[in-house]
Amino acid sequence: MKYRVVLHKSEEGYIVSCPGLPGCISEGNTEQEALENIRDAIAGYISVIKEQYAGWEQREVEV
Repeated sequence: MKYRVVLHKSEEGYIVSCPGLPGCISEGNTEQEALENIRDAIAGYISVIKEQYAGWEQREVEV
């Protein structure tokens, strides 16, 4: 899957967030490091969501 992320250059490096996943934020010293870190953060976020909703009926909808 692809997720849109937003990068912000700060004095310490880069802050990156995923607007489609509220609260999913990471950072890195370089743009590349920040993008690698947000990939891990997204994977962890989705893993937690899957655990929370295990056993619930799930469906996909097209937008």
